[in-house]
Parts: sequence; structure tokens; C-alpha cells
Amino acid sequence: MLLHDELQCLLLDHYHLQLTLRFRMAKKVLILYAHQSSGSFNAAAKDAAVEVLTAQGCTVEVSDLYAMKFKATATAEDITGEVKNAEHFSYAEESKLAWEEGKLSADITEEQRKLSEADLIIFQFPMYWFTVPAIMKGWFDRVLTKGFAYSDEKRYSLGIFKEKKAMLSFTTGSHESMFSANGINGDMNVTLWPLQNGVLHYCGFQVLAPQIFWAPARVPADTRSAMLESWRTRLQGLLGEEPLSFTPLDCFDREKGFQLKSEVHEKQATKEFGLTVGTHLGKPLPPNNQMKAGV
Repeated sequence: MLLHDELQCLLLDHYHLQLTLRFRMAKKVLILYAHQSSGSFNAAAKDAAVEVLTAQGCTVEVSDLYAMKFKATATAEDITGEVKNAEHFSYAEESKLAWEEGKLSADITEEQRKLSEADLIIFQFPMYWFTVPAIMKGWFDRVLTKGFAYSDEKRYSLGIFKEKKAMLSFTTGSHESMFSANGINGDMNVTLWPLQNGVLHYCGFQVLAPQIFWAPARVPADTRSAMLESWRTRLQGLLGEEPLSFTPLDCFDREKGFQLKSEVHEKQATKEFGLTVGTHLGKPLPPNNQMKAGV
């Protein structure tokens, strides 16, 4: 009888553990997808993410920007009704006021809803001119409005979305060697800094290391298959990954124009590398600072 009761307790504990694990994994994921073709490698990478994350119990929502015909230009048309100052129109200030008053256009508020509900956001795109396609840049400009996504007080490590994770997943047109410190395109870590620090981290996101598919159009089919398989493997543990490292906002002196505090600067004086790609202190850039967590 005792053994039976103990077995029942063990089974009950196991059941509760499974429920707890499933609850922890039951995250909401938003995929911002920007490619014109359903037969593209980017589409395959997006589909793999939907499949693997859904299988883990996640709720996955996709914003297919081209299929949605998402408007890329940030204009006064994004505000319903009259604007405050039509003569000297400021998109940042007018969109902030419109967000506060519930007067943003429906396509913007719908994307803001998706973003508010998501625990993880994946940006899936082909790299155009060393950055995101115009339609995705338009999503940044229009959806990440002042007040909703950031404010003077809430940005970087104190940002509004500090409880959320975000990452870039993209294809390149050039091989990896061309994006090296010695390559003609320059160090990919430098290329990624404006997007990962200036957009994602600025809004407070915990930024996961990027998933880069190097020149899939220039490699054999079996290599592309291996790329997707590697992505699938990573997706299995994606929600538990550690984010990239950025210098906290409190390391900077607001009274001195947000310059690095003297005590932090002094502490770094004997270090071989700078703090980050952007805050490098005139030193060599820290290796893979924008590519891998913990380095």
C-alpha cells in the first residue's frame, strides 16, 4: 500500500512538472517576415521557425509584410483626424500624441497589439544594402512609436520591452569571409550594431544572437539544407538562450551628455578590448560582440 501511494505521488509530481515545463514553454512568438516569394530561403527559414516553435507549445503569429502590403512610409496619414501642428509636422511627437489618444491608423495599432502580446520577436529578412528591406524599416518607423516603444526615461537597459526577447534572422548575398574584419564588406559585428543596439536594445529588448544564413543563393542545395537543419536545432533551445551583452544605461552620466562614467572608463583602462562595438573606447573591438552571447 505504501509503495502504491509513493508511486501515485511520484506520478502526480511528474505530471505537475510536465505542466510547469509546458507552461514555461507556452510563449507567444511574433515573426516579422519580409520577402516577396513563398519559395525563397527566407520563407523556408520562417516556416521552420513556425513549425519547431509551435511543436514546443508556443503560439506563433506571422506578420507577412509584403503579403499585407504594409505601408513603409511614416506620414501624417498614420494619424486619424487632425494633427497638432500641420505646419511643422514632427512624426515622433504627433505619433506619440496619437498613440496616447487612440488615433493611430489601424495597421499600426494591430502590429502594436501583436508586439505587446509577444514574448519573442524574430525578424526574418534578406539583408538589403547592409540593413533590413525598406518595408521592414517602415515597420520600425511606424510601429515603434514614441511612448509605445520608448521614451526619454525608458530606453536601452531600462527600456519598455526589457521583458521581451528579439533577434534578427537573415540571409546575405555575400559569403561569410567577405563580412570579416579583413573582408571587403567589413566586420559583420559593426554592420549589426545600428540594428541590434540602435533599434532593438534601444527599445529595451533582450537581443539574442543573430541567425545568419551566409549567401544561400551561392551554395549547393545540400549546404542550404544543412543551414536549415542547424536553424531547426537552435530553435529547440532558443527561448532559453542568453542575450547579447550591452553596456547598462546606468554606466553613463546623464549630466555629462550620457558619456561613460569615469569610474567605468577607469575600470576598462587595462582591458584589451573596448566594452562593445559601439562603446569601444578607442580600443580593438571585442570579438563577436554582436554575434554571440557571452563574448
